[in-house]
Amino acid sequence: MTDSFEADVVVIGAGVIGLASARALARAGREVIVLESEDQIAMHTSSRNSEVIHAGLYYAKGSLKARHCVAGRRMLYAYLDAHGVTVKRCGKLVVAVGEAEGAELQAILGRAEANGVEELRLLDGAAVRRIEPALSANVSGAIQSPVSGIFDSHAYFLALQGELEDAGGSIAFGTPLLSGAVETGHVRLETGGASPATILARTVINAGGHHAIRIAAAIEGPHTAGLPSPHYVKGSYFTIQGHTPFSRLIYPMPTTSSLGLHLTIDLAGRGKLGPDAEWLPDDARPPFDYRVDPARAKLFHAAVTRYWPGLTLERLSPDYAGVRPKLVPEGAPSGDFRIEGPGSHGSAGLINLLGIESPGLTSSLSIAEQVLELAG
Repeated sequence: MTDSFEADVVVIGAGVIGLASARALARAGREVIVLESEDQIAMHTSSRNSEVIHAGLYYAKGSLKARHCVAGRRMLYAYLDAHGVTVKRCGKLVVAVGEAEGAELQAILGRAEANGVEELRLLDGAAVRRIEPALSANVSGAIQSPVSGIFDSHAYFLALQGELEDAGGSIAFGTPLLSGAVETGHVRLETGGASPATILARTVINAGGHHAIRIAAAIEGPHTAGLPSPHYVKGSYFTIQGHTPFSRLIYPMPTTSSLGLHLTIDLAGRGKLGPDAEWLPDDARPPFDYRVDPARAKLFHAAVTRYWPGLTLERLSPDYAGVRPKLVPEGAPSGDFRIEGPGSHGSAGLINLLGIESPGLTSSLSIAEQVLELAG
């Protein structure tokens, strides 16, 4: 038997974007239910990343990624400090290898400054090696970003969940969205799982991550005419065995599909590398295979020894992987977030959050503020 009930706000997806949006709406006085197909929060994109707080260096001025990364980073540091979540403002170096890459640093610096990123410094090769001596002699320069950092993302997710529930919101685990329709005065949702239901919601927030485009297509309405095709990029990570001789995050120059094979040091002091960028076939759909192919260690080693020649292949061990939802195909310039409400797609009561990849984690609190505005 299928239950039927009315709801004020339904958020689809309990990843970081869904949790942050649900928290903001609940704290604003809305009655919020979160639908999550898994049995835990933040099972996919949210928890399968580098746990880096991004400064906002790379994104085009005026883009949603630039706006939300810079604002979200400031909000996130304040939130983590206020809630006692472990965070380390370790800083980051974007390193150029060779003179050709060195010439590109100025363009990244210009974008970052246009985005309002604070405390940036452009360093020559000698200055970079003075602060990180293990870097290659071929490193010709770097951008130093002191406001970049790392944090305990899972503790952050739990804090968001706790505040959502304290404000009267709830999460329905094991509850996938099957179909729906935008109807007069509400959005009708049909859910599956152990307790199937028909929900008539005043406002629906589609924060479905990997499933967001499929979910948007499953809800009948004018918005379906403008939906993009989904694309996915798998990113694997390798752990570095033994001591890692860096005190900052080390990033190479970015590519169109990723920020490059970078080196991070987690809160436990463990060094790791990744993610790489492995485009999945055009017909790939979740659930994804998160296993890491040990053979990719050679690719990692070749990429990283360009800036850290002291790394040996034997020190690399497969760790974990994640998958980034993309709105553009392989070879295209990196796309922007798509955050669309009724005013842009014509479906009353529905807000779609599509292509929320990096820097989505850093941007989460700022994205939630935009969702709150769109929800009225």
